Amino acid sequence: MGAIKHIHHESFSIDREGTNTWRYAQAGAKLIVGISPHEVDIIKKTERELKDLDKIIGLLQHEQLDALFIEGFHTLAAKRPDIIKIVTAKEKDDLERTLQTTVGPILAITGVYTKNNPESSYGDIPLVKLPQEGIKLIGLLKKEFREEQ
Repeated sequence: MGAIKHIHHESFSIDREGTNTWRYAQAGAKLIVGISPHEVDIIKKTERELKDLDKIIGLLQHEQLDALFIEGFHTLAAKRPDIIKIVTAKEKDDLERTLQTTVGPILAITGVYTKNNPESSYGDIPLVKLPQEGIKLIGLLKKEFREEQ
């Protein structure tokens, strides 16, 4: 599996209050599958897996993904050298705190901090202003994937 970025599990929920999937979950369903002509959504209700990043990744291991971007989970991923990180920060103090608790590899730094920063890197880590420099981030990802093969 390629690059992994943290996916914030609290901010994204398909089964919002009032939807059918939400009603099924309220009724006690632990696994909910929603099917439409263009997608399949699988919702697995659990608490344990959210504390174990390997179990979360394992749920997707048969999907033949080139990359998996996960937002959040900093405490689970920050110390793992097998996970490539893209660090986001609002300000320099925030960035420095995050970097103190994060081991490499760190592919890039992005977020509010980069928008008003004229520098192109922080030490040896590239700064990427999104969305303006999205192509730069894609280039860094492509280079990383080539080096892994």
